[in-house]
Amino acid sequence: MYLFTESLRSALTAIRANKLRSMLTTLGIVLGVAAVVAVVALLQGFSQAINTQFAGLGSDTLIVQSYLPLKAQMEGKVAKVTPADLRAIAAQVPGIASISPILPLNLAVRHHGQSTSVSVIAGTAALAESFGYWPSRGRFITREDTLRHRHVAVVGRSVLEHLHMHGDPVGQFIQIAGNWFRIVGEQHKLGSMFGQDRDNQVIIPYGTGLALLGSSDVPSIAIEIKLARGAELDAVKGRIETLLRRVHQLKPGQADNFKVGTAAQLLASFNTILTNITLIASGIVGISLLVGGIGIMNIMLVSVTERTREIGILKSLGATRGDILLQFLIEAATLSLLGGLIGLALGWSTGMLVLHFVPAFGGASVPLWAALLAIGFATAVGLIFGIAPAARAAQLDPIVALGYS
Repeated sequence: MYLFTESLRSALTAIRANKLRSMLTTLGIVLGVAAVVAVVALLQGFSQAINTQFAGLGSDTLIVQSYLPLKAQMEGKVAKVTPADLRAIAAQVPGIASISPILPLNLAVRHHGQSTSVSVIAGTAALAESFGYWPSRGRFITREDTLRHRHVAVVGRSVLEHLHMHGDPVGQFIQIAGNWFRIVGEQHKLGSMFGQDRDNQVIIPYGTGLALLGSSDVPSIAIEIKLARGAELDAVKGRIETLLRRVHQLKPGQADNFKVGTAAQLLASFNTILTNITLIASGIVGISLLVGGIGIMNIMLVSVTERTREIGILKSLGATRGDILLQFLIEAATLSLLGGLIGLALGWSTGMLVLHFVPAFGGASVPLWAALLAIGFATAVGLIFGIAPAARAAQLDPIVALGYS
């Protein structure tokens, strides 16, 4: 223990004596650890934000949407989930408490000469409970709005800001595709998801959305389904898949051109992708740690040359090869550890700075495992790349070392 303490004291003294050189030596370690920590912090924050958004869907929710593999898309094939599919599921599949179509529309929104690019969604009253679209003022879309094709809308806060609408928007009018719509509700703040501003959207009744499209083309919709109490999710999912294969006239062995997914499956797929991205990104930026290790090895070799006489004196006073080896290994590890700690602080600060300007990353944080892994890897790099200089110092002949000038 005494030998370790003295070696550590000697290492800190050497580092203080060459502050600029030590700082430049650890720069690769600092940048490597900072990059790894910042990437992990931001991805963890993004994951937390997405998990929070999906949590509102619950475990009794199914989402039906069109799907084609990339190869089929490149071949020009088209897949749709249509209003006819919605009607078939509602009429023939038991165990459903509520079913809601989601029809995205690419329509212009205007108010008093101001226009904005927003997401217009046609849906039903069930969207409020399913996706948390509760209004902070006014009301949401009702069943009667959909049945009677009323020109009413629920708008997000970002839409009001872009259209320069101040005060209570309920009762005011906006234009959608040249048609006047009365605002009946302001959506409470939802934040961002996948980098998209969920407050930059307008929700109109599903029946009204179909009427605006006309009969020129069959629209592609998504379908959100809430299961009835006691219904088995897998059983209902299987019935929907069987029904849609029949409605879409798919032959045995032919791949589905739709996907019936649960919120849990969507979340699991996302988390798997995010984990792989984290590992790949950490591996790439971790290469800079190896570059930093090479820098430590080079500077330690220079340090051995400069301190040849010191090594000779230590050996003449009884220091063994193991003592000299340990001293230089501790010095290399200490250099790397200090760089890792500075990098940890820099990476965390970078993550918080990005979070301040990009709220989509949610609560960016550095997990304990990531911090320990970064510091441990940085220290290990110092030890590994410090072996060669330490071994060279340990093998010096004391007589030759004393005569070195």
